[in-house]
Amino acid sequence: MNKFMRLMLTFSFMLIAAPVFAMEGDVTKMGLAIGAGIAIGFAALGGGIGQGIAAGNAVAGIARNPNAYNKIFTPMILGLALIESLVIYGLVIAFMLYGNL
Repeated sequence: MNKFMRLMLTFSFMLIAAPVFAMEGDVTKMGLAIGAGIAIGFAALGGGIGQGIAAGNAVAGIARNPNAYNKIFTPMILGLALIESLVIYGLVIAFMLYGNL
């Protein structure tokens, strides 16, 4: 991990930890709110990266061999649907955490 990434990670933890330590009342509600935001953020980030890689490799494969379009397109759509289902699962988890506030 390079120096910039460590610095950004440190600042993000500081931004998350500061409101939690500043609260006088129920700290778990703030933790749940932060957890919901992090859950949907990581789900969207991972899903976007995965879909980009899958679609890019499928387009590259079709560009190399246009006759393989039918053999590449259907598994790609199935893979994209499965990736999207994991992102929706992250959204459901975020809503469940938000519902506990």
